[in-house]
Amino acid sequence: MKHAGFIAGIVVAALAVTGTSALAMGPGRGADVTFQELDTDGNGEVSKAEMDAHRAARFTKADTDNDGKLSLEEVQASAQERAKDRASQMLERHDANKDGFLTEDELPKPRREGRFFDRMDADGNGAISEQEFAEAQERMKEHRGKRGHRWHKQN
Repeated sequence: MKHAGFIAGIVVAALAVTGTSALAMGPGRGADVTFQELDTDGNGEVSKAEMDAHRAARFTKADTDNDGKLSLEEVQASAQERAKDRASQMLERHDANKDGFLTEDELPKPRREGRFFDRMDADGNGAISEQEFAEAQERMKEHRGKRGHRWHKQN
């Protein structure tokens, strides 16, 4: 399959981006947290104080030098740790034969894989030109801007 490497690259990039973004954005955006983890007093409700405490605990855990600030290295280390955890969970969840490896057949198929390609292939000829690729990137940037995300710009 021609697109297997491309798709794998997208998955790896998404893991890296969401790991870093999750730390910056706080709980509820990217990090999988259970209700029970947030409901620390076990009363069946999550208060703002419990949410704030969870966020503060995540910050404290990432602030390895305890200076009250997150350096680039601390943010990267925290993101890498979460990415490792997610990769382990992905392997465990999708390794159908439990051999410790993922084959292409075991990888989940993206829900919108065909539609994504079709949208990029504006002229419908079954291939994506450099121009179509650039236009799709521009549309994605515009879409991200509308949602309020701030991503790193390429030089």
